[in-house]
Amino acid sequence: MTVLSHGLSYIDLEFLGRPHAIASGIVQSSSGAAIVDPGPTTCLPTLELGLQRHGVRWSDVRHILLTHIHLDHSGVTGTIVREHPHISVFVHERGAPHMADPRKLIDSATRLYGHGMDRLWGEIAPVPAPNLVTLRGGERIAAGGRIFEVGYTPGHASHHVSYLDRSSGVAFVGDVAGVRIDGGFILPPTPPPDIDIEKWRRSLDVIEAWSPDTVFLTHFGPPTTVRPHLEKLWSNLQQMAGWVRETLDEPGSDEERSRTFADRLKELMRREMTDLQIAAYPVAAPFEQLWLGLARYWRKRTG
Repeated sequence: MTVLSHGLSYIDLEFLGRPHAIASGIVQSSSGAAIVDPGPTTCLPTLELGLQRHGVRWSDVRHILLTHIHLDHSGVTGTIVREHPHISVFVHERGAPHMADPRKLIDSATRLYGHGMDRLWGEIAPVPAPNLVTLRGGERIAAGGRIFEVGYTPGHASHHVSYLDRSSGVAFVGDVAGVRIDGGFILPPTPPPDIDIEKWRRSLDVIEAWSPDTVFLTHFGPPTTVRPHLEKLWSNLQQMAGWVRETLDEPGSDEERSRTFADRLKELMRREMTDLQIAAYPVAAPFEQLWLGLARYWRKRTG
């Protein structure tokens, strides 16, 4: 567990045995604890070990705060709540129905991951409706002995929210502030089906207006500076979106177009990173899926 501020830390879930792919935020105080994005069920043993090492028992955990319901962030939630039914789950109102009944969420993920579902995510259990606390954005919620401001931050997902603890200046921003592993390339994660570039821009404006001292990325950890990070993320998102739009005007299948996009993205990343460093990124954000999300965005706009 790595400390962000007094009472705020995070656990490396070592997804698929790889460090620095998925992190869960931990909020601790004398009045209880909260977990931000507990990750997939395949990482539950690692999450439990991290909690134990820092003296957090499940009986201490009162709340789970979900930035969004993608399985790498939320997949284990139902399993946890089944075993510990005193825990309440904060989630955006668009995501709440899919936490209560995850069948559509599972079907959507299966279209992307196929036979890899169980290896990647493990069990995806429902969360009982009484345990869900729905959010719209603009709320102030109490969790882990702190007050968090909630911002609605779509663009990556229509059900994405971010949480600001103003007392520490730390904002938990899920995926809307991108993927950055070991200080490398700042990658906008753009999987289908909800990518919306205009809404993403407005979400970055929400985060910038908060003026946080630290933004915490689920993939992975806090960047050293906030505003330059967000500016570079936006620049990279615009560039990637432009590439995808170009491929849609070219001959070939979607599979061929996505491979072309992935090769071009790797070439860009090599300007800042080694191939060994680049290899960590597809664990958090498979490159071909990034093309799919942006292609869906452009096709919806052009009819």
